[in-house]
This record gives sequence, C-alpha cells and structure tokens, in this order.
Amino acid sequence: MTVAIKGIKEGLLVTLPEGEEWQTMIADLAERLDQQIAFFAGARILLDVGARPVTKHELTSLKALLERRDLALWAVLSDSDTTIEVAQALDLKTSTANVIPGRDTSEGSEVSPEEDGTAGVMIKRTLRSGRIVHSDGHVVVLGDVNPGAEIVAAGDVIVWGRLRGTVHAGASGDENAVVCALDMTPTQLRIAGHIVISPPDKRRRPKPEMALVRDSQIVVEPWHEDKEGLWARR
Repeated sequence: MTVAIKGIKEGLLVTLPEGEEWQTMIADLAERLDQQIAFFAGARILLDVGARPVTKHELTSLKALLERRDLALWAVLSDSDTTIEVAQALDLKTSTANVIPGRDTSEGSEVSPEEDGTAGVMIKRTLRSGRIVHSDGHVVVLGDVNPGAEIVAAGDVIVWGRLRGTVHAGASGDENAVVCALDMTPTQLRIAGHIVISPPDKRRRPKPEMALVRDSQIVVEPWHEDKEGLWARR
C-alpha cells in the first residue's frame, strides 16, 4: 500500500498506510509531491496516520519536509494518544470532525465547514513560463500568471495578479465557470468549449475583470466590490 493524496475542501489529505516503515513512506511522499510540485504548492496538509504512534522527531521532520515544498502541515488525524500529544505540542490541530466523511477522532469539532464547497488548489507565487497547473476543482493564484504558463481547471480560475498566460476554466464542460483577474490580458482564455484570444495591448489601465460565458460566447465585465466588501460580479 502506498501513500494516498486526495484533495479536500481544507487542502490536501495525506494518508500514510499502517505497517509500512516510516522513512520509506516519507520518501514515497516526497517523490509524489515533487512530481507535481506546481499543482500541490501552497496547499494545507491534513495528515492521517491511523493508529500509528508518531514521535516528535518524525513529525517535526515531516513538517520541515513539507515547508521546503511550500506546503503547510495543518492538522493530524490519529487514533494514537502519543501521536495526538505530539501534534498538539507542535500546535497542530487534532480535532477535525466533519472535515473527512466517516473519520471522526474527537468529541468536538474545531474545524467544521459552514457549507459545501469544491476542492481546489492555491498557489502562492507567480507562475512563470513553462509552468502548467491542472486541477479537478478551482485554481487560485496569489501572484501573476506569465506568458507561457498554463492553467487548466475543471472549476473557476482566480488570479490575484496579472493574467497573461493561457487559462482553461470549466475544462470538464462547465459553462458556469468563470475566470477572474486583477489584470485580464491572457494569451488565450477558454471556458468549457469556448475560446478567445486577447487583442493587442492598448496600454490600458489594469482593472479587475471577470470572464464568463453569456449567450454562447465569452464576455469580460468588471469584477466589482459589493456592499459587504466581497469581490463579486454585479
């Protein structure tokens, strides 16, 4: 049995199989992450170790390994009192009821989602030329998407920066998907089966915009701030 990585609303669920040697599993995990580093970068990690007792040294080393890859160990699921004590000593959450269906290891719930959502990936850096990001959910980029970079998402794409690369939102056919950016000048933009190419730069002033499908074509409109202070389409 190998390490399992699964997208959830809170980030990434990493499940370590019981009975395997710790260093072997961690090496396997590191290899899996390195293979898709652009996809996983910036995510929060919820670690499920089952009944395995994990030492402070092991958990600290794993935490450092993840941080070197721009990942944050956020919570630990465990049936071991030893592991729970170690996790709490490192200021990690151990009460995660309702986050993972069918997995409740606590009497209470420190993390309880208010509503259903869609899994996705958050990237906290600029995507440079040659970078390709794929997601079965949404993609949020806290940075720019440079020419030559590409994002393909089944859901929405939000760029908190300049979008100048190639984006395909609603890649599974969802025409309700949207693409939002603080500066919308993509090389190519697709939503479901619709496609547009940006006109030559007319040295316009950058402004937040949203692209969506309306009347079977992609249109771009202002991305406004509503009265509650939330960015939204009017």
